[in-house]
Amino acid sequence: MSGSLRYVVGDATSPDGGDDRIIVHVCNDIGGWGRGFVLALSARWPEPEASYLQWYAARSTNDFALGAIQLVPVEPSVWVANLIGQRDVVAGPDGPPVRYDAIEKGLNLLTTAAKDGGASVHMPRIGSGLAGGDWEVIEGIVNRTLVAGGVSVTVYDLAG
Repeated sequence: MSGSLRYVVGDATSPDGGDDRIIVHVCNDIGGWGRGFVLALSARWPEPEASYLQWYAARSTNDFALGAIQLVPVEPSVWVANLIGQRDVVAGPDGPPVRYDAIEKGLNLLTTAAKDGGASVHMPRIGSGLAGGDWEVIEGIVNRTLVAGGVSVTVYDLAG
């Protein structure tokens, strides 16, 4: 069974549909929260930021690492997936902060979670903003993981 990928103009914090929905976004691996899409998440719900910061604080005793995901319930049928997909927040000798392999690992985990829960996945163009990634590369990862795994994905672009 194959999923689908569609693009809409809208706000990823207000995902379309009446089914169970998971909003995925990329986080860094240094405990930083405060720029980019996370500002919109925090303006709408306090739980994703609080959960991410707790996850980071306890990282020596949990799975917090590149490629890990954390599903945070924010409404009765809406979750936010914090996906650790960028190393630090600035470019280094290895290039921009984005880590494509970590995004792929996290989206593979998310594919299983979405299928098990019968959920669709919603996102901005993850990893291609502050993380510095190439959306065409990331779109390929989305197609190889979520879409090939039978999950319906909606990518949101803000108007204007």
